[in-house]
Amino acid sequence: MKINSTVLLTLILLILMMGAGSVSAFLGFELGSSALKGVTTPDGRPTTKFASNKANASQQGGLVLLKEEEILKVVKARIDGKTKAAKSEKLEEDDEETNSSKQKPEEKPPEVVEEKPLPGFPVTAQSEGVTMTVQSARYSGGDLLLKVKMQNKGKDSVRFLYSFLDVTDDKGRTLSASTEGLPTELPVNGPAFSGTVSIPTALLDDVKKISLALTDYPAQQLKLEASNIPVGR
Repeated sequence: MKINSTVLLTLILLILMMGAGSVSAFLGFELGSSALKGVTTPDGRPTTKFASNKANASQQGGLVLLKEEEILKVVKARIDGKTKAAKSEKLEEDDEETNSSKQKPEEKPPEVVEEKPLPGFPVTAQSEGVTMTVQSARYSGGDLLLKVKMQNKGKDSVRFLYSFLDVTDDKGRTLSASTEGLPTELPVNGPAFSGTVSIPTALLDDVKKISLALTDYPAQQLKLEASNIPVGR
């Protein structure tokens, strides 16, 4: 009876596989056993742990457990100490701020130096029942301030445009000036209106007298001229 070669080869392979599996299992078991030598199962019992902790504490010189009252006293003392330290620091800061505020003098706003009105006033100009009076002149800060009063006792109301105000010095030079408070229209028989004409002091270094000239707008039927206004210091 002949044995088929295929069947024989299959049997040989099965035998070899079984042998290799057995050898690998044996070797794995041996390696695992050698690796786990000296390893013991942990003791999960609480009484045993407590006993072992006591033993370790006795070996290390003794572990003293504090009472709850003592712990609370220590914590309270530390909190009180921190609170007192913070209060003392705050008091020191307040004292420093108070001393610094006392040492600093109170800063006063800069005062504007105003000189007394110059003599030789008032200077009046009149035309068609309209009057322009320069009542006073004084230096304040960096400007010469002319106090001007205007009134209309004519027949018709009069309008002015102060960009046409001519200001000249005693040498015939034209000076720049600005107005404030003067009316743009003077009603008939109305009240007197007051305002200010300001001239920069830098333009008046060598000037003794100035003149003002103003005409109505747009008719230009009247002309107010106030001449020889003293501005010398």
